[in-house]
Amino acid sequence: QVQLVESGGGFAQAGGSLRLSCAASGRIVTIYVMGWYRQAPGKQRELAAVVRSDGSTNFADSVKGRFTISRDNAKNTVYLQMNSLKPEDTGIYYCNADITSSGWRRGDYWGQGTQVTVSS
Repeated sequence: QVQLVESGGGFAQAGGSLRLSCAASGRIVTIYVMGWYRQAPGKQRELAAVVRSDGSTNFADSVKGRFTISRDNAKNTVYLQMNSLKPEDTGIYYCNADITSSGWRRGDYWGQGTQVTVSS
């Protein structure tokens, strides 16, 4: 089995910073893409940022220049550094990973979500 465990999040004032971490554990063979999605109240879940195994990244237009994403392959961990936070960044942030586990089973895994609240 594969699990994604998130940490970080919490409260911040507008203009502040927060850092999210997500560690994947289990019988992992390969992690292809790791990323963060977010869901604001009353809205659909949307991509925030992803990083691929080759280090390439993609960001939602709304977070470009403010968020950075990185991964530590040795620790099977992805980080999301969120700077210059805005109230519209408020939501539940979910870690996501495309992983091949033992038995060459490839799947799309999700963390439990972590709340980020930005006050104006």
